[in-house]
Amino acid sequence: MAARLTDKQKKKIIADYVELGSYNATAKRNGVSNHTVKRVVLEVPEMADKIQQKKEENTADILAYMESQRGIVCEIIGKGLTALNDPEKLAEATPAQITTALGTLIDKWASISGGPADKVKEDGLSQSLREMAEELESDD
Repeated sequence: MAARLTDKQKKKIIADYVELGSYNATAKRNGVSNHTVKRVVLEVPEMADKIQQKKEENTADILAYMESQRGIVCEIIGKGLTALNDPEKLAEATPAQITTALGTLIDKWASISGGPADKVKEDGLSQSLREMAEELESDD
């Protein structure tokens, strides 16, 4: 006969399910079957709703905090972009590191801009990234 789950284990399963959104992934993380996860989640549906609500509140709190720290956040982003554009650092970086940084910047920029990159007017950052990519391609 299988061991009974403690309340703490059940709460962790529900929290993990809210985070992962998958019975299978939650089951793997907790070392139980996906059927157990489904049973636990469906057993207390209001708990999953409360956890989801708390997760959304935490996200809103973090965004509000970042907004309150906008100046510092922008300064950090500026320093990061300057470091990424440093010719010496670029020369030392591997192609994988460069493409990862470019991909992250482009993905984030496109999501913030609200649409596909070809519909967004090219600004200074986009132009800088495009020129950097062109320089990297011409170096090959």
